[in-house]
Amino acid sequence: MSTLATHVPPPSRRWSFPVEGMTCASCVARVEKFLAAVPGVKDATVNLATEAATVEADAAVGLDSLRSAVEKAGYQLAEQTVELQIEGMTCASCVGRVEKALRRVPGVVAAEVNLATERALVRVAAREADSSSLVAAVEKAGYAAAPVAAMAGQAPATAVRRGADWWPIALAAALSLPLVLPMFGALWGSDWMLPGWVQWALATPVQFWLGARFYRAGWKALRAGAGNMDLLVALGTSAGYGLSVYQLGVHGDHGMPHLYFEASAVVITLVLLGKWLEARAKRQTTEAIRALNALRPERARVRRRGVDVDVPVGEVQPGDLVVVRPGERVPVDGEVVEGASQIDESLITGESLPVAKHLGDPVTGGSVNAEGLLLVRTTAVGAESTLSRIVRLVESAQAKKAPIQRLVDRVSAVFVPVVIGIAALTLLGWGGVTGDWEAAILNAVAVLVIACPCALGLATPTAIMAGTGVAARRGILIKDAEALEVAHGVKVVAFDKTGTLTEGKPELVAFEAADGDHRALLGASAAIQANSEHPLARAVMDAAKRHQVGVPPATEVRAVAGRGMAALVRGRSLRLGSSRFMQELKVDLSPLSARAEQLQSQGRTVSWLADVGAAQPRLIGLLAFGDAVKANAFDAVRRLHQLSITTVLVTGDNHGSARVAGEQLGIDRIEAEVLPEDKANIVARLKQGGQRVAMVGDGINDAPALAAADVGIAMSTGTDVAMHAAGVTLMRGNPALVADAIDISRRSYAKIRQNLFWAFVYNVVGIPLAAFGLLSPVIAGAAMAFSSVSVVTNALMLRRWKGSEQ
Repeated sequence: MSTLATHVPPPSRRWSFPVEGMTCASCVARVEKFLAAVPGVKDATVNLATEAATVEADAAVGLDSLRSAVEKAGYQLAEQTVELQIEGMTCASCVGRVEKALRRVPGVVAAEVNLATERALVRVAAREADSSSLVAAVEKAGYAAAPVAAMAGQAPATAVRRGADWWPIALAAALSLPLVLPMFGALWGSDWMLPGWVQWALATPVQFWLGARFYRAGWKALRAGAGNMDLLVALGTSAGYGLSVYQLGVHGDHGMPHLYFEASAVVITLVLLGKWLEARAKRQTTEAIRALNALRPERARVRRRGVDVDVPVGEVQPGDLVVVRPGERVPVDGEVVEGASQIDESLITGESLPVAKHLGDPVTGGSVNAEGLLLVRTTAVGAESTLSRIVRLVESAQAKKAPIQRLVDRVSAVFVPVVIGIAALTLLGWGGVTGDWEAAILNAVAVLVIACPCALGLATPTAIMAGTGVAARRGILIKDAEALEVAHGVKVVAFDKTGTLTEGKPELVAFEAADGDHRALLGASAAIQANSEHPLARAVMDAAKRHQVGVPPATEVRAVAGRGMAALVRGRSLRLGSSRFMQELKVDLSPLSARAEQLQSQGRTVSWLADVGAAQPRLIGLLAFGDAVKANAFDAVRRLHQLSITTVLVTGDNHGSARVAGEQLGIDRIEAEVLPEDKANIVARLKQGGQRVAMVGDGINDAPALAAADVGIAMSTGTDVAMHAAGVTLMRGNPALVADAIDISRRSYAKIRQNLFWAFVYNVVGIPLAAFGLLSPVIAGAAMAFSSVSVVTNALMLRRWKGSEQ
């Protein structure tokens, strides 16, 4: 007799996700090929029109493996970020459970939950997950969630609400006080003990009404198959309360042994007080966000058809003319088209002195106009304004986790089950060895109560929130928590020169033609650069106007990356650029080489103009530029040396100009005549040996180096490309802020380490003391409440940091 085995195919599921970067049918075939090669994939179809891939695969195949296949093919999985406000979390274990629930949702790429801000950042594959499915997953885990509006920019609602709910603590204290007073009476030999039924009447509302939140949250945790701080408090206080009820029922008021109603009631009161103080302190860590949001005016005065009309700021459009009176806050980002004044930008840039504004100067929404009437043409409003972008950056940095937090998450994932196990061993050990089950219960209660993972969950995010917040108030925008953590270990800072250490406003200080026709040299150079926004080009155009030199038309103008420019001017094929460019073109520079060396030794940047149309390229002349070193650059380098940091100058300028600037500032090492693509290679070399390197720059050509560095620091006076590539943005062009950024990073990291140390110490010391009967439940409850409050208070000390200029 034979047995036929029935083969049951493994369960499968269908994935559908957008793919970015495809342009043709060959792209489709390539993506399908790589997806089909993933083990477990049964079928993969890609539609070029909808730019979407549909994959049928075994249930074991995850989105990560599919995304890796798409990336190996040379394309990207389209992703979006969803932010959720989470309510009901109380400790690090809650954080782990919410993250676990979110990561289980199909289409979720990554999820990070921050206990301090009570928010979750979830990266999802577009079309695979929406906010409703994420909210449902959080609710299933036992918490409440809601999507955060893009422009919310508010402090967590729960922190605000809990900060106002002081009455439960006051009522719990009033009910608990009569239970505690007899303990003080006993010190003087007085018997103030209340009747048992009175103790029960006082303790019961504290236990089951005012402490109901612990039961609700603990029950949700149990249903989700996990544990949290609320479960520990509920179990511990219930044991103490239950023991007292049992003894009261058995003995009544006659010959009654000591009851422990005061222990359960006081523990709940202390925990409620601790959470209230913690919520107040957490609210203070979000003060920077609230201060920035408070800068947004609600209305603007718009001039339309010659009439000034008050309208809500949301109705102002780019191009509108906005009237800003003296003493008013500028409502929008814009450009001054009429008037002159002083603008206070201190709360945005950290600059303590008012900044003069004249015709054509930019103004930032949220700054304060001092004495003059200004007419401003709007350039950005709403989410695109500078203030909104600052708020988003700070919120993003505060919501993300630092790498060190991953260790805490791993510990907290097993913390509560381990504590419950220790409490059970304490109960059985004391009861079995001594036979005193009353003492056994009390010691087990003390273990449960003191072992609070709240401090662990708050240690890192509160320090990050305080650090990024105070840095933003001083004009230092830290894009993410990783940049804040990594910057503390920086040992080398590499600076770009132009616009970073120098004013970035070069002037043409000399121009000499090989044939003596200096005006023709200047005119031809201006023709090539007439439409360029490069600082050197503007210097040439300014000089042409100043000397009243005619500028002929130029055609076929193009930039030669890292070398210079090329164009046709009056039929001649001209090249304008660096010495390296001329050498590659085989231009003889000897007629003016002596003069060039003299200028370079004075710190000037020299460019050359040559005619390459003939068989033999011919030198036309040279241009020499001077760029003054910023007044605060020397102090910036000096402060970095005080922090034991090595400084490096990385510039495309010639060796002479770089050497003069480097020696003037006391920079340790100079790398000159560096092509833009080589800056990243130099940063990589500096990182050899494990040294952490920060790169400071402001231009498009600095972006690769900023991205290659451990920490990229961009000047906001530079390009948007540089700021996107950097982890830190300095809101004003002061290089001294580089040392401030590293200083606040070191202080924040020190706070993180201090907080984690104390959070671990509370548990490492407290749990054994409680297990060995050396801590009463009341003392354990007080210590547990104090642990969370002390961690947050320690982080808040960062708010005292003033930076170098205050």
